[in-house]
Order: sequence, then structure tokens, then C-alpha cells
Amino acid sequence: MLLNRRKFSLLLGAAMAAPSVALANAGADASSHITDMAGRTVKLPDHIKRIVLLDARDILSMAILHPSPSDLVVGWADTARLDSEILRTTYDRHADGSLIETVGGSSPGTVSHEKIIALEPDLVVATAFSEPGLGNGELTQRLEQVGIPVIFSNMSSNVPSGSKTATNPFDEMAALMRMWGKILDRRNRAEEFISFVGKHQKAIADRLAGITPTQAYLEIQSTYDDCCWAAGQQIWGDLLRQAGGRNLSIVEAPWYAQVSIEQLMAESPDVYIASGGAYAAEIRPAVGPGLDPVPARAALERLTGRTGFSTLPAVINNRVHCVWTGLLTIAPLQILFLEVAAKWLHPDLFADLSPQQTLDDINRLYLGTPLSGPCWISLGDNA
Repeated sequence: MLLNRRKFSLLLGAAMAAPSVALANAGADASSHITDMAGRTVKLPDHIKRIVLLDARDILSMAILHPSPSDLVVGWADTARLDSEILRTTYDRHADGSLIETVGGSSPGTVSHEKIIALEPDLVVATAFSEPGLGNGELTQRLEQVGIPVIFSNMSSNVPSGSKTATNPFDEMAALMRMWGKILDRRNRAEEFISFVGKHQKAIADRLAGITPTQAYLEIQSTYDDCCWAAGQQIWGDLLRQAGGRNLSIVEAPWYAQVSIEQLMAESPDVYIASGGAYAAEIRPAVGPGLDPVPARAALERLTGRTGFSTLPAVINNRVHCVWTGLLTIAPLQILFLEVAAKWLHPDLFADLSPQQTLDDINRLYLGTPLSGPCWISLGDNA
């Protein structure tokens, strides 16, 4: 089984409050305006209590700031992007037990304008993928005609693969969280989380100053019967670089590129980082919240059995790892990828670093419902 390349790559692109207190001081920003991630200035309604997400992953950004995000979300689309059945079922119901309405699937053409309008949302949160018109498309125009504002939450991993930007993933995360902080009237909490991530990011950068990067292969589509889809230079490749890794020299594309096994063998990466999740688990490692790490580790080992992998220094030296795709594509969680990748790339330098402690702190300080593991696995003694 070969996956649709575009669909798979887009898969890569958390105490319950009562609904009546969903937004603290919701009227404090009456008739305020917001600048979204597409740079558009949009007027927000006085009270935002009904939101439609056209990328279900946005509920994790909401969850960092709000104790009961599901009570604000009346509709969502493309839940497959969560790449975790546990995450979907964690957030798919309101406090009264009713399900969030599904308004679309994994392609823009599946988004139902009629369903969205029928839900009477105060706000629709789109992405460059779900609304390719970027505010000038049919969806935005139709919704705005009936008084429903549309904002954009993602302009990086969802733009066409030939596009280029030069943004730092953590700068994007900060802008995204500030946007949600204004929507949810949780500005202070957004700044606290941005500061939390910034301190962890700086600690990694300070230690890596002057350190030679480690040659690594970050595979954004890790399937048993296909090879070799490498992270590009931006977002995922940038995260790898900030963790002290050196990406494959042959890759110039921004998001991802297929390289030959011969090229991979020639570059001889010292570390191999695969990606996995609940989606299409029959053909790739099922790594993610609530999944069993034992078969996941066996699946990771199976990946190393592909042609040519036995010659790679990463495999010979058992420096083989896998991350849940959510650590690459859900902006508030990318700090976890940074830490775990830094530890894999420079184990002596980061012997005392505990990404698990960082996840525990995020769960304790920010997420009303803790994010469970395994969010990453390794072979052998590195598990």
C-alpha cells in the first residue's frame, strides 16, 4: 500500500470549565481586531463561544490556554491530522456528551459550507490548505457574507510544496499562541507558555554553541515499502538544525524530498529519525499517545531492514529513533521534538536533559487533559 504523497505529507504539517465560563471576560475586547497567521486583519465579534476548526490540530493550541476547548468548538475538519485516535476521542465531545460536528475531511473540497453555516459559529479558523484562497476564496467570501469571520492559523507546512518562507518554527509558535491568546482572552497564559518554550529552546541553543552538527536523516514519511522521503530545509529541517543536526546535503526543497537509497548511503547519516502515528499504522510505526511501544519498536526495526539501511552508521551503531508526527506538526509540541532530537544527536552533551520531564511539565502546567506517551521511541538501550 502506497500512500497519496500529498495527503500523507499534510498529515505532518492539549479541571473542566463549564460552558457558561468558556471565555473569561469575553466582552473585554469588544469589536477588537486580530492579525491572523496570514497577515490579515479581521474584526472579531464581541463574544466568541462557537468556533469551527478546519484543521482539528488547532484544538491542541486552544487546550494549552483553555481548560475546556471542546466546549468552544462546535465543528471541526480533518481529524486524521491529529494522527492519534486518543487525541480525537479526548477532544471530540462537549461537556454534555454531544459530539463535535465534523464539517469536512482531508481535502478542501470535502469542507461543507452548509454545515459550517448551520452551526452558526462566531469564528471559523482555517489554514492555507483548507482555504487555498487565503481569504479571497469561495469559502471565506460565503461565510463573511453571512457575518461569519474567518482567520488563518497556519501558513507554513500547509502552503504549496514549492513555496518558500524563512520563518523560524518557534517564532511561528509564539505568533500562533498570541493569536489564540487574544481569541480566548488568555493573553497572559499565552505569554507564560511562550516564555516556557523560550527558556527550553535557549537552553538547547546555548549548549550547542560551537558544537559540530551531527549528520542525520529525518524521514517524514516512514513506510515499510517506500523510501526515502527526507525532511526539507524549512520547518522540520529547521527543527532538526536547531537540535544540532545536519540535514542531508542533497535536499533543497522546503518541506520534503525523495532521495535515492544510493544518495542516503553516500551521505551516511549517524542518526536516523523516523516518524509514525496512528494513521496508516499497518504500514508504518504506530508511535503516538496511548499506543503500545512494543510493536512500535518492532515496526521501527522493520524500517531498518529496507534495502541499504544496514550499511548506514545510524543503523550499525543503533542510533535509530522515531517520533510521533504531532511533535513535528503541532506547534506547541515542537519543543519536545527539539529536546528529544538534541538528546539523540548529542547524547553526551545532553545526558541530563529529560524531554519526558518537559512533557510532564506541559501536562501539569498547561494541559487540562494530560498528553500520554509514547510520543517517541528508540531501539536498544536508547529507548
